[in-house]
Amino acid sequence: MTLPLSYSVHPSAIVDDGASIGEGSRIWHFVHVCGGAKIGRGVSLGQNVFVGNKVVIGDRCKIQNNVSIYDNVTLEEGVFCGPSMVFTNVYNPRSLVERKSEYRDTLVKRGATLGANCTVVCGVTVGEFAFVGAGAVVNKNVRPYALMVGVPARQIGWMSEHGEQIPLPLTGQGHYLCPHSGQHYVLRGAQLQIVE
Repeated sequence: MTLPLSYSVHPSAIVDDGASIGEGSRIWHFVHVCGGAKIGRGVSLGQNVFVGNKVVIGDRCKIQNNVSIYDNVTLEEGVFCGPSMVFTNVYNPRSLVERKSEYRDTLVKRGATLGANCTVVCGVTVGEFAFVGAGAVVNKNVRPYALMVGVPARQIGWMSEHGEQIPLPLTGQGHYLCPHSGQHYVLRGAQLQIVE
């Protein structure tokens, strides 16, 4: 007797034996999940997504259409990957030079948003609740809550956990109270933090 899956898989998708997929996750059309992948609970993998063997995807991530998540990429809880955004895992690829032993780790921390068609060059960390704009190219580490745009990506402001740009300059001594969540943000040096 075969037990029913605790997640849904479209008939056109391929999930290789050994893949770990959490309860309530949804795998849509033409997705390929490799056998070593670890996918959390409540994850959505849109049409034509590829997930490599050495990939970890945390709970409640949303991976939109046409995204390939290659080996050595880790997404923490609640990461949003916009349509057709790109990850890499080799910094200087050549077809004629074997570099599988040179994969660089990429970490996208909890709650971050990676906009449509952006590129995240391997070896960087994208901080918690950072927001990378559509089409940006990230080639260095991104601070938590930073709003990044352009090629190469540069920081132009800050984003709340609710997903709205924090108006600058911040009031008083660098404070902002989110009208949606009630969270209190404070700018300390070059870091935005939530205070209790």
